[in-house]
Amino acid sequence: MRELGESVEELHGGPDPARVTEVWAPSDSGERRGSGYRVGERYVLTAAHPVRGALHAGVLDGGTRRAARVLFCSEAAGAALLELLEPSGEAPLPVYGTVPETDAGVPFTTAGFPLAAPGAVVRAGRLRPRRTALELTVSPPAATRSPWEGMSGAAVWCEGALVGLVGGQERVSDPSRLTAARADRWHDLLTGPQLALLHEHAGFPATPAGLTRPAPSPPTATGPTGLARLPANLPPRELDGLVTALTAIPSVSDRNSLTLILEGVDPVVAAMSPRSPALRPDIFGIVRTCLRYPGTLDQLLDAIRLMEGESVGVARMDQEAVELSRRHC
Repeated sequence: MRELGESVEELHGGPDPARVTEVWAPSDSGERRGSGYRVGERYVLTAAHPVRGALHAGVLDGGTRRAARVLFCSEAAGAALLELLEPSGEAPLPVYGTVPETDAGVPFTTAGFPLAAPGAVVRAGRLRPRRTALELTVSPPAATRSPWEGMSGAAVWCEGALVGLVGGQERVSDPSRLTAARADRWHDLLTGPQLALLHEHAGFPATPAGLTRPAPSPPTATGPTGLARLPANLPPRELDGLVTALTAIPSVSDRNSLTLILEGVDPVVAAMSPRSPALRPDIFGIVRTCLRYPGTLDQLLDAIRLMEGESVGVARMDQEAVELSRRHC
């Protein structure tokens, strides 16, 4: 088994690295593997997929292999609860929540044990709620196998709350996307006894009223993330993440489409931006000019969304915009 590596970072309001677990269970084809999250001293939340049909499972918890029994496994809810046969360290129960119903997407983090990596990793991106699931979008790492294989059961976090579990079915045609089971659907999809176990041992609210409901970001006239209040004198290092995300977008890196994008922004930006033949300095100049004219950076990002459509690059751009807004707005 692999030990929890230093690649897992403790994120504010996200997964606690000490409680990210690897899960495995016997199956007809040999063994299924997945991820999970320990709640309390001896219970592990995971997806139904890794432990389907099993009565017992193995758990790698804090670098220690532990035996567990399957308390319930619900295919309908996409969730399972394991009980460690020996207690582990004390741990607070998580806060459970729902996510804003918005197509703009909201930032999420998850941590687990993908088979394509030598240890546990954190993945971050944007999620969008769908009727029965959460749609996750990330920039997939370079890997010879699926970046999601082994992540089934990893807890999904949004604004400090556990909002779902990574599912077991990957969209093979697009490894940047995956679905997750929605925690706010478990009251409808779990049986009464299953809900009672989840409430007693994992702290899941007995009724939907107990779920946290974070408010969506206030809408702006120019985009889902308002950057009009950013200081005009931000140092280049603070803009590095956004500029890096922008240069990776095809419609930005192409000079012809970039010209069309700038036509959708206040003309003063295109007229006054210090243009450079090199792409990255050029984008830095455009962003710095936008900062001097409040509202035009939002216009720029909106024009890119319109040109590019929904893509991994746009999701990463939006994630960087959210982080920039949180730090300085």
